[in-house]
Amino acid sequence: MIMSRIEARPDEDSVAVGSAPERLTENRAEDLTEDRAEDLTQRLTERLLTGLPAEAVLTDPDVTGSYANDMASFCEAGTPAVVVLPRTVEQVQHVMRTATDLRIPVVPQGARTGLSGAANASEGCIVLSLTKMDRILEISPVDRIAVVEPGVINATLSRAVNEHGLYYPPDPSSWEMCTIGGNIGTASGGLCCVKYGVTAEYVLGLDVVLADGRLMTTGRRTAKGVAGYDLTRLFVGSEGSLGIVVRATLALKPQPPQQLVLAAEFASGSAACDAVCRIMEGGHVPSLLELMDRTTVKAVNDMAHMGLPESTEALLLAAFDTHDPAADLAAVGALCEAAGATQVVPAEDAAESELLLQARRLSLTGLEAVKGTTMIDDVCVPRSRLAEMLEGVDRIAEKYRLTIGVVAHAGDGNTHPTVCFDASDPDESRRARESFDEIMALGLELGGTITGEHGVGVLKKEWLAREIGPVGIEMQRAVKTAFDPLGILNPGKLF
Repeated sequence: MIMSRIEARPDEDSVAVGSAPERLTENRAEDLTEDRAEDLTQRLTERLLTGLPAEAVLTDPDVTGSYANDMASFCEAGTPAVVVLPRTVEQVQHVMRTATDLRIPVVPQGARTGLSGAANASEGCIVLSLTKMDRILEISPVDRIAVVEPGVINATLSRAVNEHGLYYPPDPSSWEMCTIGGNIGTASGGLCCVKYGVTAEYVLGLDVVLADGRLMTTGRRTAKGVAGYDLTRLFVGSEGSLGIVVRATLALKPQPPQQLVLAAEFASGSAACDAVCRIMEGGHVPSLLELMDRTTVKAVNDMAHMGLPESTEALLLAAFDTHDPAADLAAVGALCEAAGATQVVPAEDAAESELLLQARRLSLTGLEAVKGTTMIDDVCVPRSRLAEMLEGVDRIAEKYRLTIGVVAHAGDGNTHPTVCFDASDPDESRRARESFDEIMALGLELGGTITGEHGVGVLKKEWLAREIGPVGIEMQRAVKTAFDPLGILNPGKLF
């Protein structure tokens, strides 16, 4: 908090609140606290304006308050002292030098589409919004790389590289809104992970502004390189707690052929999961393999009138972007039928395929419309335990009398059980939080992880400690201290 930062500075000549409690009424102490906070905010703003244009420094409380949260539920957030929107690396360095001098916490943000509270403001912090650093600096078809600033929108980059016959595979469901910097911060995944992998596998190198304002370059732009520790991978998924990514060198792939999608209906979630196991065991490499349960299908239909089959208990979507996708879909369709699919319908063309994918991308939005608020879990389990995960979620939903829809990157075992609840109902909110925790516990029992792609943030701090244990936490804190000895970078996140 701002107050604690003031009292920690030895060069302040004012008397600390509480040093003479017998002479201060409670109201007078509060007045002094507010005065000192305002003084520090003013000094902070003045310092920032020495290296930033006036339009890049926001202090209006109505404006700064809108930067307090990402999209996660049940995550505490403070009130920012100021929001800054730099456009250059030098401006980011100035912000971090100022923050270090004044001992002010800094919370980096992208588009705030995250689902774990990792971008939530700390009390009295500088919110460092990187959305104005949105240039694509280079696209090289020969080297198959793109060099971008952190504020570039995922979909914008994807379309830009497509024009060069290239492909940037990571595609989170929020790809039309989320930024590359945010994707790097949380090591995002997406629909295509089963074939192409996650964000971490495409980040070759980074330019990072450290907590004290120094600029560090990690990694490479070459196809290979093993010089020293892999600091690039260390920053991917670090949620802004180790440094500020200001530039990224990303690997690209040749653009694949247009994919075709198959939809298979199942009378049970376990049968759909059996089909997933058969597909993966058979050596098939789909470009996506996604599952929507009955609750999710109904939610999408209710919201978007997609005409999806609500009679099914689970809908499996498989796609191939090979040179003969029809043959691959036929082989996978046969495996689905062997697993008990009640109907298998391959898309006839790209337009029909895109319609099915759009339905999948609308899953979380549709579930949010059920009750108005959702808690989106992110548990990833071994594929062989996927059916147990779905069955366990059903039991938890019944136990807590809640609607919980499941959508999953089934080919990865990455499930998104989504708890739908009325946030204005205290009892229902309590049950929603308890069910969310029980789902994470189930994932760990099945040999999984508490987060496959959304990150830890505020929401899962306790569960990170359970997953990696005390020695793991100790080592991670040591890494944090090495990069951020004052603890000013996104404090209160991860652990």
